[in-house]
Amino acid sequence: MVGALTLYRSTIGRKIIMAITGLIGISFVLGHMYGNLKVFIGPEYFNHYAEGLRELGAPVLGHTHFLWIFRIVLLASVVLHVWAAYSLYQDSQRARPVSYAQRHNLQATLASLYMRVGGVLIFVFIILHLAHFTWGIPGIHPNFSHDNVYQNLVIGFTSYGYIFTIFYLIAMVALGFHLYHGTWSLFQTLGFNNQTYTKPLRTVALGLAILVAGGFALVPISVLIGLVQ
Repeated sequence: MVGALTLYRSTIGRKIIMAITGLIGISFVLGHMYGNLKVFIGPEYFNHYAEGLRELGAPVLGHTHFLWIFRIVLLASVVLHVWAAYSLYQDSQRARPVSYAQRHNLQATLASLYMRVGGVLIFVFIILHLAHFTWGIPGIHPNFSHDNVYQNLVIGFTSYGYIFTIFYLIAMVALGFHLYHGTWSLFQTLGFNNQTYTKPLRTVALGLAILVAGGFALVPISVLIGLVQ
């Protein structure tokens, strides 16, 4: 118990925090992507699915209670993930206050090189996405309805000259890169990586990134081409 409470003090401890919170995040985006794809079944089914999320845990839990518990856990995970990432970055900067005269990224991937930039972009996207499709803030979503999630999605992706759709798709690219490097780092932190499993684990990380980012992107693209309307 004492070791768990002092986990944040060590570098490996903060990496473990990043891995665990990252795993929670991966579970969420997989579930969220799967739910979004239900839009292809039709408006009635999609709206019924959205209402069903609000009733999860009934009759033990009240209306939206499970959602709020999940949101609190997810928010805590995001805060801890960002804190651990920034803390590790500060440690790295203090350990090497003077930059290399020449930088050779022999083992680095594009995803790892722009991990922090992608993380900031994803964070901004989350706030905007909530304002767009969850809170329905006027001026961000032009005709928000709490009872018609399907309509919110279609209108949200076709309004304001598709600016939100374009940003959404850019954010999905960033999410794909973030998931690829993050999943690979998670495997390393939790000790799953070795010479035997390096290539398979990289394939799993890449497959997960393509699946999630592609699944999310499929919805706005389908709205744009009129497949969902």
